[in-house]
Amino acid sequence: MSDRIKISVSSEFDRQRMAANQLQYIFKYRVQIDNLGDEAVQLLRRYWIIDDGNGQRQEVEGEGVVGEQPIIAAGQSYEYNSFAVLPSPTATMSGHYLMQPTNGRSFQAPIEAFVLAQPLALH
Repeated sequence: MSDRIKISVSSEFDRQRMAANQLQYIFKYRVQIDNLGDEAVQLLRRYWIIDDGNGQRQEVEGEGVVGEQPIIAAGQSYEYNSFAVLPSPTATMSGHYLMQPTNGRSFQAPIEAFVLAQPLALH
């Protein structure tokens, strides 16, 4: 079932929101979830693994995304924007969404690892 869900993520460093005197790096990311299946699915939960450039791992989980548990109709997409505040200029994020089809058992839709990086932080 998870092969019927395509998840695409783009990210960028948010230079405007980073204060020069803070040792925090803010990254914006945009997620697009495409339902390639033939029935609607609802996004119930999210689970993220964030590995920062300092070697620290954070796990984040909770209901829905950005305060919603969207229902994505067959052949439709859902997009949202969010952000991460991290202690290093680089990180990777990966994880999964718990999805529930209209008629069926819930399943995990994997989110492949993507990079968060301040410009010029990676060589």
